[in-house]
Amino acid sequence: MAGRFGTGRRFGIEGGIIGVATAAVASLAVVGAFALLQPSAEADTVSPDRKPAQPPRSAPVDPSIVHASDRPGRSLNITIDDGPDPVWTPKVLEVLKENGVKATFCMIGPQAAAHPALVKKVVADGHKLCDHTVNHNTAMDHRSEDYQSRQILDAQKMIEDAAGGAKVEYYRAPGGAFTPYSRKLAAERGMRPLGWNVDSKDFEGGSVAQIESTVRGELRNGPTVLFHDGGGNRARTVESLRQLLPWMKQQGYGFGFPQR
Repeated sequence: MAGRFGTGRRFGIEGGIIGVATAAVASLAVVGAFALLQPSAEADTVSPDRKPAQPPRSAPVDPSIVHASDRPGRSLNITIDDGPDPVWTPKVLEVLKENGVKATFCMIGPQAAAHPALVKKVVADGHKLCDHTVNHNTAMDHRSEDYQSRQILDAQKMIEDAAGGAKVEYYRAPGGAFTPYSRKLAAERGMRPLGWNVDSKDFEGGSVAQIESTVRGELRNGPTVLFHDGGGNRARTVESLRQLLPWMKQQGYGFGFPQR
């Protein structure tokens, strides 16, 4: 994404020919500097030669990867990755609302920046926000610490800016590509590293019945369940949630958020 630059200084005219000339020269200097600062349209979303954005600091949290629910007893954490998406996120939100379930949405930074109304809707419906990086690079654990910083902190700022004040409370590495450094960095910024126990595999092209069978069979692994609202056609995800959430309730499960 192209960066945005601005100037807070205004150049006044002091009066007379010298004042006018001085103002004109200064203005031209500002215009020239502005042009030089503009990144190329072909630049990567995260430029390798700049520092990451610096969101306001939140209170540090535990850097260990969390799976447990903050709700006591028989409880599940529903997590939704790779959005927000203008087609599928509203449908997922509708199903969650119908079932009275709150979820954690792990968002891609540029997606959040592109759809701020959806981010605000997620927050307004009582769901939590999670940082899922800028580029969803599942090999980012093999990249430099500078790269990891930009991926995590730039995405955090994009999501929080789109949310209009709500904080990102979790960080989920793409494909689970955590490193000790990325976990520590996220935790220092108030984002608890978030894992999963149950992978619905809704992104692999299986049928609704296959997704349901996978989730039902893996619930014994732990409480945090992974679905997706971005990255492709999620009609099967929506239908799976529509059928699984009432079934989960029938099995005696409640729904919470990952522990912080």
